[in-house]
Amino acid sequence: MGRAAEAVGDARCALVLAREIGYSAGELMALANLSLSASHAGDHDEAVRLARQAGQITVGIPGALARYCSSPLTFALAGAGDLAAAERVGAAGLARARDAGDLWNQAVLLPRIVELDLRAGRTGDAAAHLREGLRLAVRTGSWLDLRTALFQCGDLCAATGRVAEALTLWAACAAVDRHGGRAYPPWFEARREEQLRQAWQALGPGRARAAEDRGAAMSLDAAAEYALMLTDPAPPRSAPGR
Repeated sequence: MGRAAEAVGDARCALVLAREIGYSAGELMALANLSLSASHAGDHDEAVRLARQAGQITVGIPGALARYCSSPLTFALAGAGDLAAAERVGAAGLARARDAGDLWNQAVLLPRIVELDLRAGRTGDAAAHLREGLRLAVRTGSWLDLRTALFQCGDLCAATGRVAEALTLWAACAAVDRHGGRAYPPWFEARREEQLRQAWQALGPGRARAAEDRGAAMSLDAAAEYALMLTDPAPPRSAPGR
């Protein structure tokens, strides 16, 4: 919603209260949320410190919550530029979640791992992890996880030369964002604007507008089916009407 300062204030209050009453799970969640807020604000060293602090709380913590600490730490390490450490933490966390049959933590971690795959140029791994994340999001009914996977599928398409498909998926995400009133930090908005500029330049106004119109008209379910098609190991097909 773009109310970052309010979110940080609430998380700090929660942290104080959790420590006062000895509520370990609440302390862990407050630290994890403060870590994510620091990452979004660009303070990556602080984000790593807070995420590691959250992971050190182990007494009286349910298994799913303990496994969750891998996600903010992976995100923070990636933001700090320590990609090797981020990959180790993310892979270990995903393995633990899979072993436990923990769908929630798998869904939370997979977008972090997809981002690392894309940054390393591992488009095949990114597609496989994206497909796994998409199926989980559809299965659990999490529109937020699904929206994240759709946007990342657009990134994957852009990285593999499927520019029209990327614009279609980004437009579908933008329609979801408008409906949900979601806001993003300035660094994300700048990145998105540059992606759109490059895509429009590559396609030209007519084809770019047509690709965006297709995405804007898609339901969330239709966009998910389209993304699953694009991440299929078989040769990808173009959007209808291309």
